[in-house]
Amino acid sequence: MTKLVEIDNLRKTYLVGFMRRPVEGARGITFDVREGEIVGLVGPNGAGKTTTIKVLLGLCAPTSGAARIRGIDSRDPRSRERVGFLPENPYVYPYLTPREFVDLCARLSGMSAAARADRVPKVLERTGIAWAADRPVHRLSKGMLQRTGLAAALVGDPELLVLDEPMSGLDPLGRREVRDLIFEERRSGRTVLFSSHVLSDVEALCDRVVILRGGEVVVAGEVSALVHRGATITELTLRCVDPETRARLLDGARLLRELGEDLVLEIEGENRLGDAITLAIAAGGKVVSAVPRKDSLEDLFFREALRTGDGSDAAPARAGD
Repeated sequence: MTKLVEIDNLRKTYLVGFMRRPVEGARGITFDVREGEIVGLVGPNGAGKTTTIKVLLGLCAPTSGAARIRGIDSRDPRSRERVGFLPENPYVYPYLTPREFVDLCARLSGMSAAARADRVPKVLERTGIAWAADRPVHRLSKGMLQRTGLAAALVGDPELLVLDEPMSGLDPLGRREVRDLIFEERRSGRTVLFSSHVLSDVEALCDRVVILRGGEVVVAGEVSALVHRGATITELTLRCVDPETRARLLDGARLLRELGEDLVLEIEGENRLGDAITLAIAAGGKVVSAVPRKDSLEDLFFREALRTGDGSDAAPARAGD
């Protein structure tokens, strides 16, 4: 499969503050996006997601390394001729309507009047904004603004969609509709690179995922393979556990919740599970249940991307957050 996007040993150093202190936004990031794929870019705040997108779109130059689209360096405007971009907080002129804004974007891309007359209504309908297409933007909700930005990204018939937090501001139904839209765009031959803090969206949508931390790639691969490679995870519920035993159990497990006399733990690996059960029973406790569950992208993220030692990185949102 042809590589549409190549991020090659990308490094970006910003000089910040009065003293021009160097801060590394990207430290050797390398990955690719192949034609027809949906690839997710995830990581805590400061991981390098925005820097990577900015360099790819030519909004800033790399310190070293390169970003290429169709083999063309991202600093060359030709690389972006068939790219649609949705920023996390799209800015739409408040005095325009969604129809006028999307039409303006089409005009700026060089689209003819006849092509615009055909294309603009279609993308407004496709993104679920047609019913409000003639309302002033300042009267729209954030979710409607997001849909307007998505319509603007699609109007030029791009082969590559770069979406930064495309579900931002959408209710559960709206998020499902945007998911379906992204799948439809992939089926029509488009390639999608998107960043998100909602890991359930990434897991549901993506063929592959790239997890960043501290400006570096910590995990990359097919989502289906990554979520099945981890340790067996069991939700273990224990009853009547004394404080000393509780402290020892938490040394090798994650506390999910406490319900009266019940202690609910998340334990990785069969050996740790066996040790926890043996310890609890030996101390007079009871095993209420031990329920294995499927590993998820969220589990992978917390195992791999948040092992920083100081806990300073912010965790991504879970669905509904």
